[in-house]
Amino acid sequence: MSETMITIRHLRKEYPNVTPLKDVSTEIKKGEVISIIGPSGTGKSTFLRCINLLEKPTSGEILIHGVPITSPKSDVPALRRKMGMVFQSFNLFNHMTIIENIMAAPVDLLHKTKEEAFKKGMELLGMVGLSDKTNSFPDELSGGQKQRVAIARTLAMEPEIVLFDEPTSALDPTMVGEVLSVIKNLAKNGLTMMIVTHEMRFARQVSTRIFYMDQGIIYEEGTPEQVFGNPQKEKTRQFIKRLKVFAQEINSVNFDFLALVSQLEEFGRKQQMSQKTITNMQLVFEELFMQNLLPVFPKIFSLSFTVEYSEEKNEVEMRFIYEGENKNPFDNLNDISKKLIEKASTVQKHEYKDGKNDISVMIRSDS
Repeated sequence: MSETMITIRHLRKEYPNVTPLKDVSTEIKKGEVISIIGPSGTGKSTFLRCINLLEKPTSGEILIHGVPITSPKSDVPALRRKMGMVFQSFNLFNHMTIIENIMAAPVDLLHKTKEEAFKKGMELLGMVGLSDKTNSFPDELSGGQKQRVAIARTLAMEPEIVLFDEPTSALDPTMVGEVLSVIKNLAKNGLTMMIVTHEMRFARQVSTRIFYMDQGIIYEEGTPEQVFGNPQKEKTRQFIKRLKVFAQEINSVNFDFLALVSQLEEFGRKQQMSQKTITNMQLVFEELFMQNLLPVFPKIFSLSFTVEYSEEKNEVEMRFIYEGENKNPFDNLNDISKKLIEKASTVQKHEYKDGKNDISVMIRSDS
């Protein structure tokens, strides 16, 4: 079993108006490539910055090879040198050439000779495909080239683990591939890495483990196959599948029907759905729920109604989930409702699990 490099216990980070990290605990083992994904503002970058103490945790413990980096007695500079960090912005020294940028820290901090630092720097520039830019200045490089230099500069410090904080977010889309290609090669060579990224395909291809962060914690984790192929939690599923969700709890026959139908239309327009799709959503809701489900419900009940719009597939799914006996409503539709629902949708499904009926309807979006 691989040795544990970093142990994190109950990490918490508070700011005056927000708490991005509430309770994060995990271990990172040697050779792992961990991609950290999740919505914006869920503490992903703060998590990385706490690990190398660019941000001081409010509470909790971080251990590097068993040594508590958060202890007042720890040698923070020595422990931090074990971790390299690549930022969104490249942070290169504009007055230095590319090779000088790479040589500076090894000479100043690792006390390498200039000859040693130059030889290593040239090797790293070759590895990132920039051997011909040795004497260029940062302003002469594209964004993708600058980020590759930043990676080479980080590797020149011979870190045991490299933290990448959204390394492609500041790049033109045409330059993203060249940077991801370098990171993929580092992964193949066994470098331990933690990567905050919005590039889902890349995360799936390169990672040994995925952290999905939400609500101030590692909300779900697993292999790429587990997290991307079979997410266990609803928020993870919605994020992975790039779902936009409209959700309502209906618990009385006297709910505001007109307000809900209006909200459905507003949701559809916000997602730039066609008017035909919006009309089909409203029609299915009225025919399936209003005309066939609601009349047989008691005055007080509990029903979860959701609409999920997949940006990736341009699909709309409506779901009605409620407790009760196992009863498929599609078996008892009146003829008019049946024809209208079939015309407005492509798939109608009913499942019964754990005492709940789960009705799913895929809305027709063609004209």
